[in-house]
This record gives sequence, C-alpha cells and structure tokens, in this order.
Amino acid sequence: MAAPAAAQNFPTGPVKIIIPFPPGGPTDTVGRILAKNLQDTWGQPVLIDYKPGAGTVIGADHVAKSAPDGHTIGMVNSSLAVNPTLRKQLPYDTQKDLTGVTQLFDMQLAIVARPDAPFNNLKELIAYAKKNPGKLNYGTPGAGSTTHLGAELLQREAGFQMQHVGMKGSAPAHTELMGGRLDLVVDPFLSILPYVQGGRMKLIATMGDQRVAGHDYPTVAETVPGFNVGALLGYVVPAGTPKAVVQKIQADTAKALASPEIQQRAREYGLKVVASTPEQFNGLIASEMKRWGKVVTDAKIQID
Repeated sequence: MAAPAAAQNFPTGPVKIIIPFPPGGPTDTVGRILAKNLQDTWGQPVLIDYKPGAGTVIGADHVAKSAPDGHTIGMVNSSLAVNPTLRKQLPYDTQKDLTGVTQLFDMQLAIVARPDAPFNNLKELIAYAKKNPGKLNYGTPGAGSTTHLGAELLQREAGFQMQHVGMKGSAPAHTELMGGRLDLVVDPFLSILPYVQGGRMKLIATMGDQRVAGHDYPTVAETVPGFNVGALLGYVVPAGTPKAVVQKIQADTAKALASPEIQQRAREYGLKVVASTPEQFNGLIASEMKRWGKVVTDAKIQID
C-alpha cells in the first residue's frame, strides 16, 4: 500500500529536472514549458538544473545517484543509448541504475550545406562525394552523437565517404559551416531550421522516414530506401523509484504534452510528440542501445 500512497502524495517538495546540455536552444525552450506545466499541475516548484558535459554522462550520472523518490527527473537524448558502447567506462549502468518514464519527442535530424554548395539534394551529394573521394567534410555537435552515427550509417548504406569533424555543440558547427570551413552539417532539424529559412543554409535532406510535418523538405529515404534515423528526447528517473510514482509522472507529463502550447511548439520545431509508457520507453532504450552499439563497433568509434 505504500507505493500507491507515495504516488498519491507526490510530489511532497520541489522537483528538479536535470538537463544534460547547456541552457538555450529549442530543446531547452520546450523543456522549460513542460516544467512550468508540471509545476502548475503539482503545486510544487519544478526547477531546471543544467548539468552539461561528457556527452550527457554528467547529467545522467547525477540522476542515477539521486534518491529514487521521483523528485529528480533526468531529460535524456539518444546519447543515453549510445554511450554504453561509445565510452569504455561509465559511472553508472544505463539499464540497472536508470529507468524510463516516457519518451517526450522524436526529433528529426537534417543534413545541411552552404548555399553555394555544388549539390542541391542527396542524390547530387552522393554523386559528388563519389567523384571527389575524401574531399568533403561534415560537422556535428559532437563525436558519438546520433548526428555523427546517423551520418556514418548513411555513408555505409549509400557507399560514399566524408571526413567527420566533431564540434562542441551545434552553434560552433553552424559557425564553421557558414564560415566556409565545413562542407556540411548534420544536426537536429529544429536547430538548423531558422538558418535554412533565412537562406544561410541549404537543406539537403531530413533523416526520418517521413517528411517533417508542415514542411516540404525531402527525406534521405527518398534516395536511400528504408533509411530512418531520428533522435529521442525523454525523461528517466533513478532505478528503484516506486512504480506508481513513475506512472504518475508519466501520466502528468502526457497531459502536459497534449497542451496546445506544447503541441504548437512541437509543430514549429518539427518535433513529433510521443508520450510513451515507461515500459515502451525502456524497450526503446534497449533496442537503441543494440542498434547504435553495432554502428559504433562497425565504425570503430571510441571516445575514451
């Protein structure tokens, strides 16, 4: 009876949402809107605590070592599933020390080039790369990110090669591209959209299996059939958190995700609202660990 009682009384004090990236950007904007909505629902302060660094490891480790009472929630992205293979040693066990609450969104990724690039779509890019082996480079927000691994997977499936340049975040990658030092950038769609709309970048293709809702940009799958790479964004809590508390957080988060404000922002940023169950999210994390683990191993990518 203790678990249902804990859920009924939850939260009993302030709740912290740990975001493992620096402040700013659309992801942070959506995260703060969610926090405000949950604060209104719970009648307790919901505080954002930024703990960036080490490819989200610092933030995830903080959550894993927090009290398992639901008052510390971690926002995670696809790095949660990539890091176990990418990094030789993690200070936590992804599946034993953390448990999923819900996948919040599915994020589209995109490939962009400078406006003067000698290719306008993926078919032309692949042909150019094959005629000019080793000439093209591409930047991502960091080595081992889903953007990096997605680009590696694309090169393997389409039979061409480019040189990867890992940057410390999206903003430096954008600067290097517009400054002419990078040929391409692979980044979340929501991050590059303003530059594409402003004519400062040319969108080559998005990497999901369907075109971004409300936009008419081609997908990789239209040239490379069956290709589908996205990035997840979700909530996790420490393992051992009472199941009833996890279910309450999920249910209240699902209501927040259904709010008109979140739905509108999701459309603007090209995000797909998911609101999965804890069981569904844990299953996704496990399958993504297996999928990206193979890509990391095949490509011989190692961070430390």
